Amino acid sequence: MLATTHRRGSGLGAAVAGMLLVAATYGMARFGVGLFAPLLVALRPDLIGVIGWAAAAQFTSYSLAAAVAARLVDRRPRAGLVLAGVTSTAGCLGVAVASDPVVFVVAVFIGGMGGGFASPALVPVIDAVVARRATATAQSVVNSGTAVGVIGAGVVASVAASVGPAWVFMALVCAVTAVAAWYPVRARTDLTASRHATTETPSGSVPGSWRLLVVPGAAAVVAGAGAALIWTFGPLLATGSGSVSPDRVGWLWIALGLGGMLGALTGVVVERLGRRGGWCLCAGVLALANAGLALSVVAGSSWVAYAAMALFGAAYMGLSGVLILWARRIWPNAAGAGTSVLFIALAVGQALGSAGFGIARDALSPGPLALLAAGFCVLGGLTALIRTR
Repeated sequence: MLATTHRRGSGLGAAVAGMLLVAATYGMARFGVGLFAPLLVALRPDLIGVIGWAAAAQFTSYSLAAAVAARLVDRRPRAGLVLAGVTSTAGCLGVAVASDPVVFVVAVFIGGMGGGFASPALVPVIDAVVARRATATAQSVVNSGTAVGVIGAGVVASVAASVGPAWVFMALVCAVTAVAAWYPVRARTDLTASRHATTETPSGSVPGSWRLLVVPGAAAVVAGAGAALIWTFGPLLATGSGSVSPDRVGWLWIALGLGGMLGALTGVVVERLGRRGGWCLCAGVLALANAGLALSVVAGSSWVAYAAMALFGAAYMGLSGVLILWARRIWPNAAGAGTSVLFIALAVGQALGSAGFGIARDALSPGPLALLAAGFCVLGGLTALIRTR
């Protein structure tokens, strides 16, 4: 009884702290590179040729960190929280001072690791400290932290006159939120192994079976490739086409973040539509967002661009939230590791998409490029419908 009371009493604080850590490591340290791309290339022209490769490096480092986390966080989740804070802080400080392309890519690579450690570490923490009936909602709230961070990064970009101070500030946010997430659970002994999903194990399945991850993993790779265009080049495409003026680029990210707040409803959507249904819905909206970006470029409409970014935020946060719930369902005794695997798949798709779209920008105009990304999103949604024996 005392353990249950302790769990319920600390659940809200853990969820809020986890959300803030995700906000810093994802919305700022990781995806802030795409947001600041127009300002980066304006103030540091030598970086224009490596923006796509830097984004690919960031997605790759995220995958590597998530792979390490898969073997670490279900046994030592606090270590994952510490690593998330250290890498994201160091990466942000590196971006703040980097003017050389190689140094910049290395800094982005390090910063990208933060999210790879944070999400898998937070899954077992939230499962341990939140009451069973509320874990799906709590996981969705934590995952929606990306939207909060994106809004924060958008505000910073809107008021920042230069790159350096903005990224130093975001480094400080990463450090503080990591401490905030670690401190309340520093002495707890019930954080290992996710417990709440065990009753949901499908009949006849073997917990930890890799074949159960094939379909959601493949769907994540394909949809991730489609999502990479907006994360990496969205602001550049919008400002380059004239639909959004460079001094208002921060509002694109604020719109994305506000839409992403709907990601907190992912648990409700999955309860109503199931994992596959929820995934297909989010992938469809993601495709619509890319199509909206194409329309904004052709029509030169800033409002269409803002609406497209808001749709994208809602869809992407929903997709990543579905992956967390999918992992908890099929790997109930190792939910952190399962989340790592599926998030690696998503990041691999994003790395491939960032590099590919970076090359394709030389051959395709922004409109067709965005429609190509929409096609990948649709294909990613259909992939989730594949049934395996």
